[in-house]
Amino acid sequence: MLAQELIRIKRDGGVLSPAQIEDFVSGLVDHRWSEGQAAAMAMAIFLRGLSADETVALTRAMTFSGEVLAWPAADWHGPVLDKHSTGGVGDKVSLMLAPILAACGAIVPMISGRGLGHTGGTLDKFDAIPGYQTAPDLDTLRRALRAAGCAIIGQTPQLAPADRRLYAIRDVTATVESIPLIAASILSKKLAAGLQGLVMDVKCGNGAFADTPEMALALARSIVRVACDAGLTTRALVTDMNQVLGHAAGNAVEVQEAVAFLRGEHQAPRLHQVTRLLCAEALQIGGLAADEPAALARVDAVLAGGAALEHFAKMVAALGGPADFCERPAAYLPSAPVQREVPAPRDGWVQTKATRDIGLAVVELGGGRRKASDAIDHRVGFSAVVSIGQHVVRGEPLARVHAASGEAAAQAVAALQRCIVIGDAALAATPLVLARITEEDTR
Repeated sequence: MLAQELIRIKRDGGVLSPAQIEDFVSGLVDHRWSEGQAAAMAMAIFLRGLSADETVALTRAMTFSGEVLAWPAADWHGPVLDKHSTGGVGDKVSLMLAPILAACGAIVPMISGRGLGHTGGTLDKFDAIPGYQTAPDLDTLRRALRAAGCAIIGQTPQLAPADRRLYAIRDVTATVESIPLIAASILSKKLAAGLQGLVMDVKCGNGAFADTPEMALALARSIVRVACDAGLTTRALVTDMNQVLGHAAGNAVEVQEAVAFLRGEHQAPRLHQVTRLLCAEALQIGGLAADEPAALARVDAVLAGGAALEHFAKMVAALGGPADFCERPAAYLPSAPVQREVPAPRDGWVQTKATRDIGLAVVELGGGRRKASDAIDHRVGFSAVVSIGQHVVRGEPLARVHAASGEAAAQAVAALQRCIVIGDAALAATPLVLARITEEDTR
């Protein structure tokens, strides 16, 4: 099929057949479609959209554009489950969720991504751990899953290669913000990983890609419907991202917080709540719990008994990290040479946060990327960040800055003071979970 004819159909608002979509995807992989043609198709889809059937066809075609992993029941005892977040600031849920699910009997081959823009990336956090392999070969992945029940890694060249090329094109052609393309991109990688169940965390708020409830709900419904139509049981929670999730934003500082969480030393309430609820959804999808109360009880048990921490430690060791990492994380995680507190400018209650700007402040410190090729300084970021509704006294710390230089620290202190608004009135708690979407909600 002629690429220009398929582009014309979608440009004019037509519907592409499954065969035409398969031709587009195969052309991405074998480079029959040029960069310009692929970009034109991405823009046509961005402007004209895709129907539910077209999105399912695109998802399936990209899934089977490379290798699809299989986990035969005879060899792997337990449902193959995963979770995916649409991204936020301080979102370290995956670091706890994967070992919790593994401790409850699931197999969790979690294909994660790197940060770009203001959102942090799970793989960038693991790169802060010396020796940890975020791009292992498939034999190493399988050994890690046998040892730990979970493995958090990056997309390999063999998994959904069409998505890899199309995303790179979308990233530089202003076509990222397309709900059908987002759904197909996420789900093609998850389906290629051989999942049997998926729970989505769709972030909503001023620190999220979906900054309005309407957009977040539309994205959640689209992902759940496409996933279920493609044969992957999926549920979604729409959760608040109007403030940093937990108390750290960065890479090494977030890993430190995650280990403290698993060790039971400190569990920020909102981080604890969203982690428990996402785990509970996954356990129910996988048949490891009959209902939410039973699922939450299992989550609490593996956290309190140390089993989740043990699975995290086994995963780190199996993927090349230190065997005693969870016993001595501070001995291995890089530490910033300059650390300064951010003083509150006045007494009062924390009213709001410019969460996206806090994420950008991490990027300015060197903890994120302006473009994909940028190197990351894993040492930098913020820790001990105050929460909305918290009372502060003038001069008390709003957060601690971790920086590479005094100049960078001073700039970050000023930036964070601009990002956090303090007022005179105490605030009522706002809901963390805004909606729960199942397949029935999409019909």
